Amino acid sequence: MSRKELKSEFGDVTATETGLRRFLHGLPGVDPVGLEARAAALGTRSIKTTAKAYALDLAISMIDLTTLEGSDTAGKVRALGAKAVLPDPSDRSTPQTAAVCVYPDMVATAKAAVAGSPVRVASVATGFPAGRVTLDVKLADTREAVAAGADEIDMVIDRGAFLAGNYGKVHEEITAVKEAAGDARLKVIFETGELSTYDNIRRASWLAMLAGADFIKTSTGKVGVNATPANTLLMLQAVRDFRDRTGVQIGVKPAGGIRTAKDAVKFLVLVNETAGPDWLDSHWFRFGASSLLGDLLMQRQKLRTGRYSGPDYVTVD
Repeated sequence: MSRKELKSEFGDVTATETGLRRFLHGLPGVDPVGLEARAAALGTRSIKTTAKAYALDLAISMIDLTTLEGSDTAGKVRALGAKAVLPDPSDRSTPQTAAVCVYPDMVATAKAAVAGSPVRVASVATGFPAGRVTLDVKLADTREAVAAGADEIDMVIDRGAFLAGNYGKVHEEITAVKEAAGDARLKVIFETGELSTYDNIRRASWLAMLAGADFIKTSTGKVGVNATPANTLLMLQAVRDFRDRTGVQIGVKPAGGIRTAKDAVKFLVLVNETAGPDWLDSHWFRFGASSLLGDLLMQRQKLRTGRYSGPDYVTVD
């Protein structure tokens, strides 16, 4: 089913607030105990050395290497871009990361830093991280980032509108940002730690996918609760079920709190066992991380040389 056909298929659902509410509240309820037990059980899976080497390289290739601080400078962004292109200068077989993620005003700098490589530039937009700005500002933010060269846009939803049940407003804003993004892929951030319930995370996932999201993303990394195995598992179930129903595949990006290679491997197991191997690719799964890469590089070197080099082996962001 094409995007155009998707809009036609769900036109009655998305045309009115009542239709959206009926559809979203008609989704199956989430069993919190069962969801968390399933996520915990998958987290105990172990993998062999050869598979671990593959998983480490895959995880590196899925990272959106990120800096989203008020103190960001052009020099820091250039260094981040260089790290994305050549994560381990001592081993050029190390995969490049999927993208670097920066604020809109740093997109041009990031684009120049990764020029000539397949590393993409992602930019947060739409009033990140709160999302509490007018739609006009959100669209201007998006257009500015795309004009500067962003390949991907990470937008935040208005959680206040969503929690108040104003699903039509959230749908309208995602649709408008998707249009403003043009050819750039759109990741829609829910801030799952603020959505209160698993049922809300499931509803937000379907709402974003119906509105045209290319990716659904757990969080901004700016609140206390970010990506967890359970909320990521739930979103993986949503994209799996959405593709089963529509034929349209949507990506998933857990972000915030994933710091170690062990954590990353657990999330890859979740992907494989829930959505399936079609999602084991950087086009469909990403890690939003600023510190994960360092541990992945150390673990990779341990497999290659038989010894740990220590934290000074990798640069500190």
